[in-house]
Amino acid sequence: MAEPEYAKVVAEEHVKAVPTAAEPTKAAAPSQEQQALPKLTPMEFRIYNPMAEHMDMFHENFRRSWNLMYGACNSGKRPLGMSIRQFLAVGSEFSHHLEVHHSIEEQHIFPVLAKKMPAFKKELELLTQHKQIHAGLEKFEAYIEDCKSGEKELRLQEMKTVMETFGTVLWQHLDDEVNQLKAENMRKYWTLEEMRRMPM
Repeated sequence: MAEPEYAKVVAEEHVKAVPTAAEPTKAAAPSQEQQALPKLTPMEFRIYNPMAEHMDMFHENFRRSWNLMYGACNSGKRPLGMSIRQFLAVGSEFSHHLEVHHSIEEQHIFPVLAKKMPAFKKELELLTQHKQIHAGLEKFEAYIEDCKSGEKELRLQEMKTVMETFGTVLWQHLDDEVNQLKAENMRKYWTLEEMRRMPM
């Protein structure tokens, strides 16, 4: 296969795939609009950017857990030295932590941000993503619990199929949320004093 054609096939396959944490995320790249704004001073950046940094720290933990599980599903074997019980525990913890994380966001963070930022308002982008994620997460939790109880035998290909029902929207959400909280975006809606009083 000619090199340009091969590169095109690889690119198309990459677009279809659920991303991995080893890949750079969109959250890291400023848009042209952001580049056109006057540059923030280092002090202003430190005040405007902490919510994005804090959120991405949580999100990176979700990416790592996802990649451990999804990588096992792709390879057809659990990580070396990890028992079935330990592997299923990773799935249970992932689900529990994601639910708690979203609950805190919806009860305490999103209502504050929604006062000025459209993306955080009810039934719009980010909350809609939460609903889509949790529709798949419920199936994932049920599968993990069935395997833990012995009702089902763990089959990694089955687990992969369940994960793929919400993987794309989950990874998109992890990037979108951080993008919304980046300094370059937050400055459009909030004053420095308002940022100092943010709950997160």
